[in-house]
Amino acid sequence: MEFDEVVRRRRMVRNYDPDRPVPPEILDGIVRHGLRAPSAGFSQGWGFLVLTAPEDRDLYWSTTAEGEWDDWLTRMRNAPAIVVCLSNKSVYLERYAQSDKGWADRDENRWPVPYWDIDTGFAALLIHLSAVDKGLGSCFFGIPAHRLQKFKDAFGVPDEYTPIGALTIGYRATDKRSPSLKRGHRPVDEVVHHGRWAASAE
Repeated sequence: MEFDEVVRRRRMVRNYDPDRPVPPEILDGIVRHGLRAPSAGFSQGWGFLVLTAPEDRDLYWSTTAEGEWDDWLTRMRNAPAIVVCLSNKSVYLERYAQSDKGWADRDENRWPVPYWDIDTGFAALLIHLSAVDKGLGSCFFGIPAHRLQKFKDAFGVPDEYTPIGALTIGYRATDKRSPSLKRGHRPVDEVVHHGRWAASAE
C-alpha cells in the first residue's frame, strides 16, 4: 500500500471481527515497526506488552475497564490483539548522563517536555500505521489514571515503566460512524503557519 493511501485510510477502529485472529507473524512485524521510531539520544526508552491470549485480553479489560463499560468499549473488546505502549523515563535520564550528553545530574527539569512519552507515542503511531498497511484496523486509547497501578500489578510491569496508552489491533468489522467525525478537519490555514504565527480571521 502506498504511504499516502495508508494515511488516508487511517481511522480509529472500534469494532473488530472476533473470529479472525491476526497471524502471529503479521502482528510481530507490525510491533517491530514500532522499534524504528525516533528517540532522543537514541535512548529507545519504551516497552510493548503484546496481549493475544484470550485470558490475557480478558485480564486487561477487567483491570482497566471493569464496571465502566459503554458501547464503544464493548465493541473494542472484540479485538484479537492489544499492544500496551509503555515509556521509561529512567532510560532517558541515564542516557543523557553519559559523556556525550553530559547531564550528569540527571535533572528531569532539563527536559522541556517528557520525550520518553513523546517517543513512545511516535512508536505507537508507527504500529498503528503498520496495522493499516496490512489491511487491519487499530485504535489508540488511554488507560484511566485510577486503573494504572491495578494494570501494572496484574501484568507484572516494572515500576519504572509508565503506560501511555494501548492499541487494539484486528480485522475491521462493520461499525457505526463516530459522532466526533462530524466536526471535520480543521482548515489548514488555522493550523499551518509559515514564517510567523498568523491569527485566524474573525
